[in-house]
Amino acid sequence: MTVSRQRAHEKAILVGVEHKDVDKWDLEDSLIELGQLATTAGAHVVDTVVQKLEKPTAPFYIGKGKAQDVARQCARQEVTSVIFDDELSPAQGRNLEQLVSRKVLDRTQLILDIFAQRARTREGRLQIELAQLHYLLPRLTRMWTHLSRQSGGIGTRGPGETQLEVDRRRVLERIARLERDLKDVRKHRTVQREGRMRRNWPLASLIGYTNAGKSSLLNLLTGAGVLAEDKLFATLDPTTRQVTLPNKLKLLLTDTVGFIRKLPHTVIESFKATLEEVQVADLLIHVVDVSHPQFREQIAAVEAVLRELDASGKQTLMVLNKIDQVDPDVLIGLKAHYPAAVAISTRTGEGVDSFIDELQLRLGAWRMRVDFRVPISDSAAVAELHRVGHVISSRYVGEFAYVTAHIPPELRSRLERYAIDEVEMPEAPHAVDDPHAESAVSTVA
Repeated sequence: MTVSRQRAHEKAILVGVEHKDVDKWDLEDSLIELGQLATTAGAHVVDTVVQKLEKPTAPFYIGKGKAQDVARQCARQEVTSVIFDDELSPAQGRNLEQLVSRKVLDRTQLILDIFAQRARTREGRLQIELAQLHYLLPRLTRMWTHLSRQSGGIGTRGPGETQLEVDRRRVLERIARLERDLKDVRKHRTVQREGRMRRNWPLASLIGYTNAGKSSLLNLLTGAGVLAEDKLFATLDPTTRQVTLPNKLKLLLTDTVGFIRKLPHTVIESFKATLEEVQVADLLIHVVDVSHPQFREQIAAVEAVLRELDASGKQTLMVLNKIDQVDPDVLIGLKAHYPAAVAISTRTGEGVDSFIDELQLRLGAWRMRVDFRVPISDSAAVAELHRVGHVISSRYVGEFAYVTAHIPPELRSRLERYAIDEVEMPEAPHAVDDPHAESAVSTVA
């Protein structure tokens, strides 16, 4: 997929559909965010078009008459791109491009393009190319619409089909190669992580909606100098830095790519090697931009991605950021609604000391080392120890799994019935090898 690096001259029209499954206000906010994405990609938004329909239409997503109106508007305002708020099917994209005679993009394609512009490391470039190719594969026929202008008949179908299959095979071969390369990246990252884990330091990951202030918080704590712009997806490649807290506890803090509503599944799949940092973290620091009018919906979007990553049960510290931009009375209500959260401003430094105090308290719980004897029949408890805790060792003896882990207090209380004294743990020479040891290690690593 070709990506234009300099497109500030591009003019774009945004298009959304209000239908029975979409609330009017949610659509408005989604279109505002789409405009921010378009600006980040280098386009100038000249207008927004919204149509109210029972449901999106199969041929054009919007009605044909509205699509013709958009085509006339494009010609009148010299628009170069039409951007839809939802993902278009291959047929819809093809039909729209033929009708409006302009470049037609959907939200997924726009996000992938921004990622391509922002990727700096080899890993980031591999991941975004893989996501782009997965998106492109079912849309290859759009690359061959010139065949439809031929008269048809003998000698026209065969060559086109042959070329299309050649292209499809090349894309599949490239996808296979990228997946192999990313598998090597994942192995390398696992080796690095195991090296860090040998120091017995806790791992914390900064998560949150894009532009919530994660990179600013990392810079404030570590002086990492990570790019922190007021743009969506300013950070794409993960950054890990060592932090020494006032109580002398050391931890490793990772800044991750921001989440977003309607985050394409191809992005989540392709970035799993990066998002592993979220899966294996001992503590998630969820940064929320409370100055945003839809911050509650953004919290829900982040939690949805965590569920998809199987990381929703982890110990999480919520950080309410940008409180300097919030009315004091509103802030009082936020603190009452989120009593376990910490309110800060990375711009002014307000509340950062309280955040560090809470961080020390949470990581103090990480030091709680507990031995467990869990019946193999309770596989959910074993899985939760691996997902939420930091497993140091696990082995199977008879009908029990013996697990030693650092865990937060709330998990200790839930699994109290399985906690045992250290003297009750079997000695390693008598342990039976865990038949699932490889998968268990990969989960922890």
